[in-house]
Amino acid sequence: MSAIAIALAEMGHIVSGSDIRERQILDRLRASGVEIHIGHNRQHVHDADVVTYSTAIPADINELDEARKRGIPTVHRSEVLGALCRQTNAYGVAGTHGKTTTSSMLMLILAAAGREPGFVIGGDVADVGTGARWSDSGSFVVEADESDGTHLRLPLAGTVLTNVDVDHLDNYGTFDAIVEGFERYVDAVDGPVVIGVDCDVARRLCAARDVVTFGVSEGADYRVVDIQPQRSGNTFAVERRGEVIARVDLPLRGLHNVLNATGALALAVELGVAPEVAAESLGTFGGVARRFDVRGNVDGATLVDDYAHLPAEIEAVLASTRESAADWSRVVAVFQPNRFNRMSEISDQYAMSFRDADVVVITDIYSSGTQPIPGVTGKLVVNAVLEALPQSRVVWMPKRDALIKFLASELRSGDLCLSMGCGDIATLPDEILMARGVREESVVQ
Repeated sequence: MSAIAIALAEMGHIVSGSDIRERQILDRLRASGVEIHIGHNRQHVHDADVVTYSTAIPADINELDEARKRGIPTVHRSEVLGALCRQTNAYGVAGTHGKTTTSSMLMLILAAAGREPGFVIGGDVADVGTGARWSDSGSFVVEADESDGTHLRLPLAGTVLTNVDVDHLDNYGTFDAIVEGFERYVDAVDGPVVIGVDCDVARRLCAARDVVTFGVSEGADYRVVDIQPQRSGNTFAVERRGEVIARVDLPLRGLHNVLNATGALALAVELGVAPEVAAESLGTFGGVARRFDVRGNVDGATLVDDYAHLPAEIEAVLASTRESAADWSRVVAVFQPNRFNRMSEISDQYAMSFRDADVVVITDIYSSGTQPIPGVTGKLVVNAVLEALPQSRVVWMPKRDALIKFLASELRSGDLCLSMGCGDIATLPDEILMARGVREESVVQ
């Protein structure tokens, strides 16, 4: 919602909005000319022509209820995002994993090619310090989110589909419905469709469709070859129909990021960008907030935060810590499960996700607005991991204060502490630093 607000304000609209508490992002919104209210109040919508909302907002919230009583149009954020796309040539990035990183890469490649794209992305791009910008250039990059069907409402002139996995069953009901949604999505795109064929499900979508493929698989139109893990990234080459068209020095770990970069490069080249321009841009990519985000160091232990919250995402991030030439003595993985309904459906699928961690710490579930379900706690993930990997050291820490104390005393020089999840786990590195600092001061005294 904040990214959409910034884009609308930069277009010249008068934009206001409500949040329940002060956050850092709100200062950026104010700097873009957005009027911010802390707390909900019916009066906030009295001068509005349109009120927009996300799926996370309850239908009876003050502003929405007041707008409907006054006859003010209320529209879901997907409709606003679709309206933005209709003003320009919009290029979407869809898929269960990798959307934000791939969108950011595509946006920076197009910028390097002189196309000055606008964008709405679900995370702050380090290179530009924001997740949104409006531009009259005629190019626009958008993260096509499938969680609530937003991806089906975006008129697009091209897309990357990274992969298809199980998620958001609360919205779709079945995995078949998720796949059917992505089928409708790619069929509606009026332009190049680039699909990652290393994913079995995504590869099936290529049948009987005129698409471009990418991946390490033989036969991919844009094939990744000669991957060389480095201490803080990967070097690799990209072949197009057997001919090397680009060599990339990517400052990001993990095969998943190599594939994200290749998907972005493939669509950019299909849109007329020179491969060498795309490769050079990827070589300077600064990353996205909460994607292997190094947050600090305490007594030789490195604190890293990552948005990974699905089984495949966690597995990929942890694998990247072993693939690189980094010399961490231990990997301490801290995971905050998200959404009661999600954990009730897929908690068992986390069983093998933590096999590259030396210590696994599981917190209780961050609700994200979902209602508690009897018997559904983070302990389900603990049980799944221990059943699959009985020799693993798995620690159950449902209380936040106990978690901080445990990590402050457990971490030692040479460790990597990797916090993962899409809830308030993002503040964990700062909390560890504060706790360790207080403890050290008391020892000195």
